[in-house]
Amino acid sequence: MENSWQIVRRYSDFDLLNNSLQISALSLPLPPKKLIGNMEREFIAERQKGLQSYLDVITTNHILSNCELVKKFLDPNNYSVNYTEIALQHVSMFFRSEPKWEVVEPLKDIGWRIRKKYFLMKIKNQPKERLMLSWADLGPDKFLSDKELQCAVKLLSACSHPYIYKVTFATANESSALVIRPFNEKGTLKDLIYKAKPKEPFLKKYCNPKKIQGLELQQIKTFGRQILEVLKFLHEKGFPYGHLHSANVMLDGDACKLLDLENALLGLPSFYRSYFSQFRKINTLESIDVHCFGHLLYEMTYGRPPDSIPVDSFPPAPSLSVVSVLESILSCDAMKNGMPTVSRLLQMPLFSDVLLTNSEKPQFKIPTKLREALKIAKECIEKRLTEEQKLIHQHRRLTRAQSHHGSEEEKKRRKILARKKSKRSTFESGEEHSAKYSNSNNSGSGASSPLTSPSSPTPPSTAEHASF
Repeated sequence: MENSWQIVRRYSDFDLLNNSLQISALSLPLPPKKLIGNMEREFIAERQKGLQSYLDVITTNHILSNCELVKKFLDPNNYSVNYTEIALQHVSMFFRSEPKWEVVEPLKDIGWRIRKKYFLMKIKNQPKERLMLSWADLGPDKFLSDKELQCAVKLLSACSHPYIYKVTFATANESSALVIRPFNEKGTLKDLIYKAKPKEPFLKKYCNPKKIQGLELQQIKTFGRQILEVLKFLHEKGFPYGHLHSANVMLDGDACKLLDLENALLGLPSFYRSYFSQFRKINTLESIDVHCFGHLLYEMTYGRPPDSIPVDSFPPAPSLSVVSVLESILSCDAMKNGMPTVSRLLQMPLFSDVLLTNSEKPQFKIPTKLREALKIAKECIEKRLTEEQKLIHQHRRLTRAQSHHGSEEEKKRRKILARKKSKRSTFESGEEHSAKYSNSNNSGSGASSPLTSPSSPTPPSTAEHASF
């Protein structure tokens, strides 16, 4: 839902924020400094306008609006906790009980989440092998009990699928979870699209790529098919995901492998939540996965995310079959009518003729009791989303009504109506006045006389009334 903040900040605070955001390589419209005459009323009003425009640009950029620097600037009271310190405390405690692991270095700001931290790791007796540890606290959609969460997170290391990235170790407690995976020098699908180095900060890697170029058609087809296959597998297992985006897809040889299966268990918000929460037809985790797949396919095709959702028209693509899939997910009609299923997408010409060569047999055994708990958690996640979408819809209607009420056209219309009403009431009081006179004349003569007789005043004609 749209939030509004009353920002009480000095210009120097904006300047500091702007300097911190330079890492994104974006050209941001911060009004320039002025040393003389900076207390004049006209200048202050002009600068306020400029700073508002600056905030509008930042808050409408999907990556910047989610970054810690911006959130702390807008809402310091709710973002005052140092999550790096908390993560280090939890990781240190973990190492006390598991001494075979060792931290090589923290991987600072490589992800977009404020409450998720990454560390490069090694095993003491295998010093050359690199692993990546991720620590995250629990989110607003955590609906599993602590015991169920611990059981589900531990299962991740037993999951085997050709398109799910291997988990070496996973554990959770009542406040957070810690997962270790092999570190991949090649990086993610997003790194391939943006030609980025995996260890660099998220803002630097993805905000403003030097060269915007989509992938080749064969890559789009193969990667797309692999991702759809793993989504279908998870949906059939009743395992909630909802966190698909190109930085959550690891490249391992010629295969795309899904990352961060723990996110839904921990109740973390999706990268694209601010998009799909606007559309009430996207109200199940399956439809969320399909919507997120649309974003990912757009990025693979055009080398950048869409400017806005829904997409009115799609630029030329390597094949019309790509556009038909994108239209089925990201167009205005798709938002109104709902998302296609994963099975439907697999049947579309773009993916139906892709031959998958991997022979690894998927294995992911979920105990019946946990499967039931996951089903209930999924329903709770969907219910919370539906309630949020309802609030957004109501807020939108109210905002539209208010803006319509305050528009020049509406003010003009109300003036005309008021004028007409005023004329009508004058006319009615005039008629009432003449009726009184005629009644008194009639009762005085004892016989009825016409209203237009010389002894009674002539009532004003209708034509005259229209000119009041």
